[in-house]
Amino acid sequence: MKKTGTHGKRQRGLKSHHKFTRRDFIAGALEAGAAVGLSRLLPGESGMVFAQNVIEGKEKLIVRSIRPEDLETPVGLLKTYLTPKDLFYVRTHTYPARVEEKDAAGWPLRIEGMVDRPMTITLDELKRLPKASVTVTLECAGNGRAFFDPPVAGIQWEKGAVGTARWTGARLSDVLKKAGIKASARYVVANGADKPLGTMPDFVRNVPIAKALHADTILAWEMNGEPLLPLHGFPLRLIVPGWEGAYAVKWVNYLEATDKEHDGFFVKTAYRYPNKRVAPGAAVPPQDMEPLTGLVVKSFINAPLDGATVKTGKVRISGFAWAGESSISRVDVSMDNGSSWMQANLGRERERYAWQSFEYEFTIDAPGTYQLLARATDDKGRQQPVVPQWNPSGYLWNVIDMVRINVNAS
Repeated sequence: MKKTGTHGKRQRGLKSHHKFTRRDFIAGALEAGAAVGLSRLLPGESGMVFAQNVIEGKEKLIVRSIRPEDLETPVGLLKTYLTPKDLFYVRTHTYPARVEEKDAAGWPLRIEGMVDRPMTITLDELKRLPKASVTVTLECAGNGRAFFDPPVAGIQWEKGAVGTARWTGARLSDVLKKAGIKASARYVVANGADKPLGTMPDFVRNVPIAKALHADTILAWEMNGEPLLPLHGFPLRLIVPGWEGAYAVKWVNYLEATDKEHDGFFVKTAYRYPNKRVAPGAAVPPQDMEPLTGLVVKSFINAPLDGATVKTGKVRISGFAWAGESSISRVDVSMDNGSSWMQANLGRERERYAWQSFEYEFTIDAPGTYQLLARATDDKGRQQPVVPQWNPSGYLWNVIDMVRINVNAS
């Protein structure tokens, strides 16, 4: 695939017979730490250890991977409808593109393939097109992977690889029409200016044409009214609302209209899901896998947190629920391990692709240990299950959320 942007040439690693020493470890760790704003090294029982992983601007997030950056938000910090930029999770497949602010206006987006007018349009020119905004809950497909049994490989996300933002930019359909997309096109391939790691394949995604031309699919340059952060795709990011987060290609600089699926790893192999239920731990033949697209109905409890200790009396449970392209119709909560359910109160937010807040106030008079549950239902009648649908990539974990709390006498 032809591609413009800031990729540069990929370097091949050189073989070395150098013995890896403790000094090498410390030097490498310091170099990696400097790259991401890592805090100092401290002496530990087995040598030097990191005191704390800190990435500048994301100090409150859990570091799942230092390089490239994969950062999870503790759910106890997800309290607002729009997620602040410093709390928004980060999923990075390859080395991020580094773009100077002064160069953003001239950022080139190349459109090729099945179009009448192949073209390059700059960010400054994109901003002259009609502006569109859409509020979207963006979630990594692997959010919750750590809870699957048997375990599956990949970033071991728990509950916080999710966030909600208001994205602003130009409609992808306007850009494609400007290039004269042909009626025979079936997909739009999207690529960014990030660099693959070693021999890793390039991170390329494709969007079916109906979704690409939908009015809510945009090329965003703003997030919550401010320019995108570098880790969130500055200066330009594709937003495909209601679909799993890997479609939201960052640092996007290349689009290609095609009549068939892209043949790269991240379309043909990764981000695919069994087309029928499989036994936990089973191998799934490639012909039984389909591209993963939309999200499932899901919720999390952000208060009280698991393991919290509270007093008898009024105990407030709260959280968020979402369902991709669908809307949340209700959230039910339980304080007796699901023996009985009460309908929670939903917040006033009503945006198609965004999460819905919920809350309920229990009265707990007796001290003891209680398990609080939250179960969301969407407008199509889909409901969070008790047992997950296991799959070999650990995608779409959405079982009923639960926290265990200790209640002491007032």
